[in-house]
Order: sequence, then C-alpha cells, then structure tokens
Amino acid sequence: MSKDKVTPKFLQSKKQKGKKILALTAYDFPMAEILDEVGIDLILVGDSLGMVVLGDSTTLRVTMEDMIRHSLAVTRAVERSMVVADMPFLSYGITEEETLRNAGRLIQEANVQAVKIEGGKSMAPFTKKLVGLGIPVLGHIGMTPTHVLTYSGYHVQGKSASLKTEILEDALALEEAGALGIVLECIPSPLAEEVTAKLKIPTIGIGAGIHCDGQILVSHDLLGLYTQFQPKFVKRYACLSDAMKKAFENYKEEVEKGIFPGKEHSYLKPA
Repeated sequence: MSKDKVTPKFLQSKKQKGKKILALTAYDFPMAEILDEVGIDLILVGDSLGMVVLGDSTTLRVTMEDMIRHSLAVTRAVERSMVVADMPFLSYGITEEETLRNAGRLIQEANVQAVKIEGGKSMAPFTKKLVGLGIPVLGHIGMTPTHVLTYSGYHVQGKSASLKTEILEDALALEEAGALGIVLECIPSPLAEEVTAKLKIPTIGIGAGIHCDGQILVSHDLLGLYTQFQPKFVKRYACLSDAMKKAFENYKEEVEKGIFPGKEHSYLKPA
C-alpha cells in the first residue's frame, strides 16, 4: 500500500474516479495506528469522544483542550491517513478572531491537516476565511450534533421540501466557500444522492445512504465498544465489549486463584 499522505486533492480525485472515500474516527494512538495501517483515507478526531470515550451524554462539553490532546495522540500514530479534527461547541462561529485562533491551535498544537465545522450557510464566511489563511475545512450539514438541544434530540433532517432546499443551499454555500468536502449526517438517501451529484467536492455520509462519495462511522460503534445506543445507520462489524469482558474475567479469576503470574511471567534470577 502506498504511504503517500492523503490530501484534499487525493480525496477529490477519488470522487472524480468514482472510488469510495474511507473514513472512521479515532481518539488515541493505538486505534489511529491500526486505521492508518489498513488504509483508511480520513481519520476524524470527532467531538464524539465526549460520549464514547469520556462518558458524557452529548458532545457539548468537549473542550479545545480535549480536542488538542486527543488529536495529537492520533497524529503521532499516522503516516498516510489525513487527520481531521472537530472544532468543538462554541469554539467557532462566534467571532472570526476566535474561530481563527482555535482552528490554528488544532493545526499548530495537534498537527492535524484540516478542521471540521458543523453548519451550513452561516458557517460559509468562517470557512472561506480559514481556507484563505491555509486551513482546510471539512463541512458538516444535516444532523449536526452540536445543535442537539435545538433539534430536541438526534433526528433525521431534510424530510420536508423546504428543509431539503435548505440543505442543498448549505452544501453549495460551503463548496463556494472552499470546503474540501462535506459530511452529510442523517438525511434521506435520495437527498444525499442529489447533493452529491450537484457538488464538485466530495460528500461523506453517515446515515445518509449509499450514494455519498464516502462513508464514515464512529469506530467505537462499528466495533461494539459503545453499547449504550446504536443508531439505525450503524453496522456492528464486531462486539469487542464482550471479548474484553471475557478477558478481564479470566484475568480476575487467575489472579484470585494464584494462577497468574506464572513462572513464565516472573523474573527468577537475582540481578
């Protein structure tokens, strides 16, 4: 497998060639190392870490410090994949100065290659400014988790004609602003197909059907490590929580019975 670094240009070329973009989340060194080795194109350090790693009920309490620390752990592990970091709640979109400062911190302190911003037309001016200063931006529209309170929960977006039009307008505005691509979350598959066909930049779907240019899932969902909630769009490729529980139970039993550590795990000769 080529170790050439994935770039926005590479993702664009996959769209043009009709090849699917591969994206998953990571929040630490071991997970990122594995994703990079198997050939995942884009690794997102998502603010979903608030839920699947830190145990919160939403992403809203994730801080810039959280994002920088976890993003740096991921970038240390990666050679080929493009690492994108979420800008957390209220770290962008309030003032231009604060948006630029926080995005710059993720680039400089965490060594990511791009940032992700949730929101459509209202975020286009901020996206344009960041891109103009050399910071690539991945857009995110549809169901945006930072708006969970105004949505009254996590729900499919874009069901009505007016909302479909709004999502399409959001996508076009972000493309015009220079976004490298757009995540489409929890929107009807026909709408995602229409958006993908109209855009020159790639779309990456999560709960948006098969017609997007790529797909992303939260790795902890895919692996069965986060079991508190399973969205309709998640396919579990493994149930590692069961395997981990069994391993921990075996360890507990062997320690209690004096089986572990055995001679093969002990230093028997004096120094």
